[in-house]
Amino acid sequence: MSDLAFSTSVKGAIDGAVLIVTIDNPPFNLLSPSVRLGLLAALDRLNRSDELTGAVLRAVGKTFCGGADIREFGGPIADPQLPEVIAAVSNSRKPVVVALHGRALGGGFELALAARARIATDEAEIGLPEAKLGLLPGCGGIEGVTRLAGVEAALDLLTSGRNIPAARAVALGLVDEIATPDALVARTIAMTQTLPALPMPLSDPAAPEKIARFFAVQGRKLAGQDAPKAIAALIEAAALNPGADLSEQSKAAFFALAAGPQSAALRHIRAAEKLVDDVPLQGATGLPVAAVGVVGAGTMGSGIATAFLMAGFDVTITDTRHETLGRAREAIESNLAGAVGRGKLSPEKRSEALGRLKTATDLADLAASDLVIEAVYENMAIKQKLLAELDRICKPGAILASNTSFLDIDALAAATSRPQRVLGLHFFSPAHAMRLLEVVRGKETTPEVLRTGMDLGKRLGKIAVCVGNCHGFIGNRILLKRQTAAMKLLVGGVSPYRIDEAMLDFGLPMGPFQMADLAGLDVGWDRDHSASRSMEEVLCEAGRFGCKNGLGWYDYDDKGRPSPSPAAEELIAQHAPRLGANLGIEPAGAMTAAEILDALLTPMLTEVDAILSEEIALRRSDIDVVWVYGYGWPAYRGGPAWYAQNATSAPEKMVCHLESGRCG
Repeated sequence: MSDLAFSTSVKGAIDGAVLIVTIDNPPFNLLSPSVRLGLLAALDRLNRSDELTGAVLRAVGKTFCGGADIREFGGPIADPQLPEVIAAVSNSRKPVVVALHGRALGGGFELALAARARIATDEAEIGLPEAKLGLLPGCGGIEGVTRLAGVEAALDLLTSGRNIPAARAVALGLVDEIATPDALVARTIAMTQTLPALPMPLSDPAAPEKIARFFAVQGRKLAGQDAPKAIAALIEAAALNPGADLSEQSKAAFFALAAGPQSAALRHIRAAEKLVDDVPLQGATGLPVAAVGVVGAGTMGSGIATAFLMAGFDVTITDTRHETLGRAREAIESNLAGAVGRGKLSPEKRSEALGRLKTATDLADLAASDLVIEAVYENMAIKQKLLAELDRICKPGAILASNTSFLDIDALAAATSRPQRVLGLHFFSPAHAMRLLEVVRGKETTPEVLRTGMDLGKRLGKIAVCVGNCHGFIGNRILLKRQTAAMKLLVGGVSPYRIDEAMLDFGLPMGPFQMADLAGLDVGWDRDHSASRSMEEVLCEAGRFGCKNGLGWYDYDDKGRPSPSPAAEELIAQHAPRLGANLGIEPAGAMTAAEILDALLTPMLTEVDAILSEEIALRRSDIDVVWVYGYGWPAYRGGPAWYAQNATSAPEKMVCHLESGRCG
């Protein structure tokens, strides 16, 4: 075979009458200008040659192609642009067959769809994730998927942006066959000579009805987002007109979205995720952690234990009561079984994880742990007493961590003789599933211990954000402002259901009163001293504790579905005027949905500036990461800090500068 060089990132070789084109642009084989130039040159060589009968397109490294380089989206895109390259593949006089391994994403999979056929290894994944960046596949991906796999599959794959395994891609008709890694190139070369019959593009006159049903089912999940609507319009056009060339329509839709505020916000969040690990720690390295202790076997403790077991740690969970530990083991077993069902864990790994779990009623069993996390009742005195006891029991080098949501880490650390080895690890419920971890730095926490906390977040598969020590840290500090604003509206005469509706319409998964029901209205309620001093006390006195007993701000059916509660409304009407008057809150009068939303958001956004001025957050974008991944702030709105700066800005100014690392 002769060696050819089509560009710095694209090489070639000739095997008999077949041109083998290899993309080599580490680490992700992104479709940079040099790759695009090389591919055009290779196709030109293929079509000008009298000896060559076809071409194989492959890549080296761990992945076939990660797609376009989004750093190009902030300015002019160099020629040749991707649509030109993909058109050249599609219009080639001689067949191009693609060998897929690893991941083929975005423009990389659009490139493959333009080819005459596709063969993949069993471990390969394909996906068109553009919707996650507020964009759409603008180079034939929508038409290709719709015409090969049908409207329903296209809607699912393209609006979610999720990856699918090779076997699923074959079942959908997006990949022609599976080959072993050793045989992939040889099988692809052979296919250039024995091409499968071209599939007939699927035509579907029922596409409009199917699309309408899809969006009806999705409900608020996709409401307010521009990209899914634009994707659906192109799916409909492709299904109704299977022979039509939609390239100009796709290109126009792509660039319209790329210039819009939602894509800018989503690209900001993507960049912000990458920045959170940039913590000034004077080059400190993390400490070794293999054995983890968890104190408290309730819901949170069980979730934390599950997360560590899934990540390969030895875990000992303790509680004072055997029955509580029994329930915790059952919960952990259930959590791990759920992970197996979702494909996150193999049955063998589940058994192995359970083999690394120990339960104990004696804190002395934690003496050899490298890290101990307390997850007991949110009370300063209780936690201080516990940490002092752990300080006495645990080996000198052990790290002690608190899973507190609000309490002063320095005050907790002061209860020990090792404040330099104390930090906060604030997990979000359910701890084994939620991606966010707030790593709270105390004033004496050493760089090595803080680095360990950040590294643990990575090992657990979480997004770890380093935060300063204050009441509620970043996430709950802002949440408190929102909850307080909601309660002021309530006692001022605004329905709790209208307040929740404003947050839902904005894109959050639940409103303040739904969240309160989920957390439990009786958390922190003092039954013996309750005196109807707040609406929460009023509801608890009436036996309304939230989701746990099906009665809260809402009534819940036997499947946990909420509906407005006449009984709760009656209690509100009876007590809210008195409580509002006691607080000096004037009746709100008739408020529009926009006014309610503004009343909820304004104190949240104001708190962003306070958090930054106090250096609780290292950077503005960290606040956004916390709220997107911990509280469900809609990523297409960029997070509270981004929203505060950009909600009224011109879209063309809302660009995340990935190369410089600036966000917002």
